[in-house]
Amino acid sequence: MIGRLQGQLVEKQPPEVLIDINGVGYEVALPMTCFYELPKIGEQVTIYTHFVVREDAQLLFGFKTKERRSLFRELLKANGVGPKLALAILSGMSAQQFIHCVHNEDASTLVKIPGVGKKTAERLVLELKDRLKDWGNDLLTPFSDDAILAPQQDPTVANTPQDDAIAALLALGYKPAQAQSAVKKVAKAGMTTEGIIKDALKSMM
Repeated sequence: MIGRLQGQLVEKQPPEVLIDINGVGYEVALPMTCFYELPKIGEQVTIYTHFVVREDAQLLFGFKTKERRSLFRELLKANGVGPKLALAILSGMSAQQFIHCVHNEDASTLVKIPGVGKKTAERLVLELKDRLKDWGNDLLTPFSDDAILAPQQDPTVANTPQDDAIAALLALGYKPAQAQSAVKKVAKAGMTTEGIIKDALKSMM
């Protein structure tokens, strides 16, 4: 089990980073709750990891704190929730919002996350309510847990921030019409890709 990585941050391509440790590069996927807290490229970084081994892949998921990793692991314990869906949930809403939904049995908000249907949302509330009953907002977030999944980028193509924002929403599981409508609604001149995604996600919650 790989539980922690400490090394030089050499690439940041949301939601993934590449960390160099003694000449070996580790690819790690992070929710944007943690991505925004990363240092600049070239600086040292420490992240706590969850290691997933499948027949066709070995995957690392990273978190800035042990507590947020614990929340990810609690999600994985829920019936029908795999690493990809757990990451999508923590990228579609903040950790505080998720815990609030569970505490208040608010399945209707959870279903707004792509990949979370009514049955899955109800199951999450039912299975996690007792396990998360002692979890508070202050446990997870140093300043802001706004979760936005940014796009994978092709370095040979110069996309606009709006294009990248739409690509990010599609990666989260939103339908093309939803993504385009949300981006068009919030995008303004001078906004960054991350800002557009953040506002677009808020507009759909």
